[in-house]
Amino acid sequence: MDKIKDNKNLNFPQENCVFKDVEHGVWIYQIDCIDFMDILIEKYPEGIFDMIFADPPYFLSNGGITCYAGKMAKVDKGEWDKSKGIKENHEFNLAWLSRCQKLLKQNGTIWVSGTHHVIYSVGFAMQQLEMKILNDITWEKPNPPPNLSCRYFTHSTETIIWAAKNKDSKHVFNYEDMKKLNRGKQMKTIWTIPAPNDEEKEFGKHPTQKPLQLLERIILASTKINDLIFDPFSGSLTTGLAAIKLNRLFVGSELERKYIDLSVKRIQKYIKNKNNSLNLFGV
Repeated sequence: MDKIKDNKNLNFPQENCVFKDVEHGVWIYQIDCIDFMDILIEKYPEGIFDMIFADPPYFLSNGGITCYAGKMAKVDKGEWDKSKGIKENHEFNLAWLSRCQKLLKQNGTIWVSGTHHVIYSVGFAMQQLEMKILNDITWEKPNPPPNLSCRYFTHSTETIIWAAKNKDSKHVFNYEDMKKLNRGKQMKTIWTIPAPNDEEKEFGKHPTQKPLQLLERIILASTKINDLIFDPFSGSLTTGLAAIKLNRLFVGSELERKYIDLSVKRIQKYIKNKNNSLNLFGV
């Protein structure tokens, strides 16, 4: 924790900051991510983040249906997830990805998750920006909802693209840590990880919430202790929780107030529990 305390001089904006804990290295902002990244680019034109995880809109809220708790339910997640058409959707992906690229340090990397509704656009945008695609991870969900129409295979995976800032980047990969997690064998690009459990949804849930275990693996694979991590679509703050659990610093931006409130509750509980554990052992 000593190195984290040394980062009090990080010059993040005060405006729109809804939660800050410098000791644990957490900053949360309620602001549109593109506006926020433009502010950061002006402050840090050479880049500042060691890693970015992004879970952007999938553009699938089009009146479709899914199965939730054994019942038919709409998949509409909100206005932010509605498609504006292929061209505008791709322009949006280019806009936020280009800013992420500028904010990455030279050896930094970005992970982006998505279903087929968005991930091909993301991959193409990365190629247009001349980023270096390192891997595509298939996240397999062991207990997905059934396909109610019975006209398609059951959707049971998401793709996560891992890419470096550009072809000259010397990216971090903690090979031995991944091998240890995989019982002594090289880790492959298919990861079977359950959806978020009830404890992770204690204060409510985000409709595209990712499991803590998934983010822990991503962060452990591609960062070092005290690295600075950014999530432009921070949602319920799973990336932030994984970051501070692994002693990394975290900055997140989220626009919707209800998810900000959810994020603050989650991070406050985690920090309280972490401090209580340290006090218990006299640290």
